[in-house]
Formats: sequence, C-alpha cells, structure tokens
Amino acid sequence: MLRFIEIIKYVVLGIIQGITEIFPVSSSGHLTLFSNFFGMNLEHLTIFLMITNTGSFLALLIYFWKDIVDLVKGTWCYLIRHQETSKPDFQYVIKLIIAVIPIGIFGLLIKPYLPNDLLSVGVALLITGGILYYVYRVKDIQWRQEISWKNALIIGMFQMLAVFPGISRSGITMSGGLVQKIDLKKVLRFSFLSYILVSVPVTILGVYEASQVSESIDIVGYSLAFVMSFVFSFISVHLFYKYVHVKNLVYFALYCFIVGLLSIVLYFTVY
Repeated sequence: MLRFIEIIKYVVLGIIQGITEIFPVSSSGHLTLFSNFFGMNLEHLTIFLMITNTGSFLALLIYFWKDIVDLVKGTWCYLIRHQETSKPDFQYVIKLIIAVIPIGIFGLLIKPYLPNDLLSVGVALLITGGILYYVYRVKDIQWRQEISWKNALIIGMFQMLAVFPGISRSGITMSGGLVQKIDLKKVLRFSFLSYILVSVPVTILGVYEASQVSESIDIVGYSLAFVMSFVFSFISVHLFYKYVHVKNLVYFALYCFIVGLLSIVLYFTVY
C-alpha cells in the first residue's frame, strides 16, 4: 500500500508539472507547495525535476515542431543562400535569442541563492496574480501583430523574473508582451518558442547537475511522472494556445491569489 501511495505522489507531481508549466500559474511554485504537502523534499529530487521538465520541453518541441523547422529553414536560406524573403525568419530567431539572454545570465548568477520555501513562493504567486490582473484590465485595446527588437528585449527582461520560484515563466513572459500591446497569440508563440530555446542549455545543465548528486531513483515512479508531464504539457499547450483570451486571465490571476495565500498560511502553520 505504501508503495502504491509513493507511485501516486510521483504521478500527481508529473501531472502538476505538465499543467502548470504551460498555464500562467508557476510550475516551480506548485511543485514546492505539493512536495511539502506530500512530505517530499525537492532538494533531494534533482533528477526527478530534470526528468519532468524534459517531459514538458519535449511536448512543446513536438507541438511547435513545424514552426521550429520553418524558422531553421528560413535562417539557413537567409544566411547561406542569401534569400531576402527569408530575412523575417532570421530576425525572429535573433529576437528569440535576445529574449532568453537575460534569464540565462540572471539565472546563473542569482538562482542558487534564491529561497524556495512556502513563504517566498506564496509572495511570488501573489505578484504573478497581480501582474496577470493588471494585464486583464487593459484587454480592450488595439493589439499589435508583430514583435519588434525592443519588444523582444523587454519580454526578455520580464522573463528574467521567472527565476524566482513562484513567478510563472509563461505568465510573466506573456505579460511582458501584452503590456506592450502585442496580440496574445503572437506573444504565446514567442513565449513558448523562447522556452524551447532556453530549455536546451538548461536541460544540458540539469543533466550535469543530476550526475553530481546521489539520488535514489524510483524507475517506475519517475517514468510515470515523465509520461504525465509530457502528456499534460501537450494537452495544456493545445488548450491554452487555442482557447485562452486576455479576458480569461482574470481567472488565472484569481487562482494565483488563492494558491499564494494558501502557501503563506501553510508556511506559518507548519513553521
């Protein structure tokens, strides 16, 4: 019976990772909250986190595969064959690189020193909720259809804040675009493609970090968590990308407020 319960914990965490990595509600915050609820220490689950994050990464890679192939082909044609018609694809790739540089640098410098307890996560979730609510309030405006160089840099500066546990990467990146009046679908595509781009070095770093720790691996539990993370990330990105509108962000904001307050209450209750 205890063994079955342990497997269920891994499955639930995999599902949570899959859903919250896509929706603007913070996967790191939810994993911290639920790992505390389950009596599991995330510091002892380095390999587990690497595996579930890889599941989300692969789901997004498959979902946006056509976009990625088109951008790679366009960049190749512009740089090698000098086709001017492919210049927009090349410029889009450069904008993605610009957007991920801040979080890469900031993450390497400060992430090891950040707290990851229920109190800090709760406060960060309240901030995420506040940002989403602000964006929701400016829903009735004329949206731009293209992302400029300046837009890409500002989105990157917003995305930099996602290194704080509890700050939703998708939420903060999306907000960085929406406050600049960029169309939601354009922002979501840019946000998820930038996540894919930054996930490549992060995954490599995660594999290295995992190789440096001695962690007992539950093959069945970890495998099921990976599958759940992959499946639910894929389903979530399809639903979010297709059906979510700016006017719906108020519900995500409200959810972040509730979960953030719950995390703070639990912190003072437990500690």
